[in-house]
Amino acid sequence: MKTLLVAFAVAAASGSISIVSAQSYPARPVTLVVPFAAGGPVDTVARIIAVPMSRTLGQTVIVEDVTGAAGTIGVGKVARAAPDGYTVSIGHWSTHVVNGAVYPLQYDLLKDLDPVAMIASNPLLIVARSAVPAKDLRELIAWLKANPDKASAGTAGAGSGSHVGGVYFQNASATRFTFIPYRGTGPAMQDLVGGQIDLMVDQASNSLPQVRAGKIRAFAVTASTRLATAPDIPTVDEAGLPGLYIAIWYGTWVPRGTPKDVIGKLNAAIVDALADPTVRKRLADLGQDIPPREQQTPQALGAHHKAEVEKWWPIIKAAGIKVE
Repeated sequence: MKTLLVAFAVAAASGSISIVSAQSYPARPVTLVVPFAAGGPVDTVARIIAVPMSRTLGQTVIVEDVTGAAGTIGVGKVARAAPDGYTVSIGHWSTHVVNGAVYPLQYDLLKDLDPVAMIASNPLLIVARSAVPAKDLRELIAWLKANPDKASAGTAGAGSGSHVGGVYFQNASATRFTFIPYRGTGPAMQDLVGGQIDLMVDQASNSLPQVRAGKIRAFAVTASTRLATAPDIPTVDEAGLPGLYIAIWYGTWVPRGTPKDVIGKLNAAIVDALADPTVRKRLADLGQDIPPREQQTPQALGAHHKAEVEKWWPIIKAAGIKVE
């Protein structure tokens, strides 16, 4: 009997405790780390899903904004966290794909994070301050060409979706303007509304509320079809820059080595949240497209993540996008 008890104790110390911990997960609040400033698109999406996630998990999901270096600091915090499911990374195409081609990261985006679930995706909008003297995209491009290097465009930092989108727009339109980096597109949007900067190539989820309020002007959506929630905004094809397609997709990750059943519980909480009619409406109102159920699995996100890295890294490096 003593031998059995000693063996059990050794087994518990070496592995069983983590199993019990995983089975009782979550026993305390879960932190959802947003790698940008409050008020930006990632923060908005995180707060929309946090409450329904809390109901499913039976614990509060705390949204924590960790800003800096186009999201690399916030993602790095999760990559270095304990793999216990209590620290979760929420980010998107720029933080979990583009940054790996732009920044000398101290972590590996594919090897140091385990996928949890795909959340949504949305195209970008080419928007400008209301006082810009242009009625449509062609006139905006003409104004930029007539004033080379005089206009300013806000970004969430080097390699962010707003930066890469801005570079693509600049190259496709043969225009030149200055990029102004912020700690997130939330603060950048505040300056665009206030007229301190001239334009942004920004996520629809971040721009649409300001467009609807008449505080900024939208010239085109970077997709082949118009947004269902904003059908009056033309596509880039219709507006004069055909083929300028960019979509920002969102996902969640945990530190590598997090127990599979813990990942399963987090995935189930996100899947439940995305099935909630209120959540679906709020995301749709922001121009976000929720993926089909079969694309919400950890495996689907992992495969998509890897494919996006393989697709975009060569393109971004060839474009010469570097840390500012």
